[in-house]
Amino acid sequence: MQDLTLIQLIAVAALPLLFAITVHEVAHGWVALQLGDPTARMMGRLTLNPIRHIDPFGTVLLPLMLIVLSKVAGTPPFVFGWAKPVPVTWENLRNPKRDMALVALAGPFSNLLMAILWAVIAKIGFLIGAGPLGLPLILMGTFGILFNLVLMVLNLVPIPPLDGGRVLTSILPGPMSWQVGRLEPYGFMIILLLLATGVLWSVLGPIIDWFYTLLHVLFGI
Repeated sequence: MQDLTLIQLIAVAALPLLFAITVHEVAHGWVALQLGDPTARMMGRLTLNPIRHIDPFGTVLLPLMLIVLSKVAGTPPFVFGWAKPVPVTWENLRNPKRDMALVALAGPFSNLLMAILWAVIAKIGFLIGAGPLGLPLILMGTFGILFNLVLMVLNLVPIPPLDGGRVLTSILPGPMSWQVGRLEPYGFMIILLLLATGVLWSVLGPIIDWFYTLLHVLFGI
């Protein structure tokens, strides 16, 4: 992948990244709808149209900056981002405390399913051969696996407003849940700090590598 130009790198990475982020958010809204909350549907957010979900910084600028930095530094691309959160009205849920955990888990679970789907696409590319059709499928499949595994594992970190934080506040007793919930305004700053210092990556990296290797072995890619 280091042989790709910056334009080529963006071209093969854009679609997997947009789908990883968009489907993640739609999954939250779809599960919320099944559990009694139609807010996301009413606001037009149950759609795969990425325009409805784009956050200018988290969906566009940050991933683009990370791709450019990786290209300049000559390192493998580490890219993550986020979309506008799908609104969920917890009072509408039939069992709010339990159902919020299920809604939160829907996002990472969708990323796991998409990682498997991209592994199938990469396998098809290898079967076709590394030509003008097969090579883009291989590259997009590889990026799709990586992006979705990063989003899945990162979002399971138990810090609000990440999905893992939502799950944690759903299973903790009331007073403890409230205390953890107070971290939400500072959650992204904490995550970015932990990523910048390498602390979080030292924990998450081996987990992502394990899933990445597993998919490669299962699909022979």
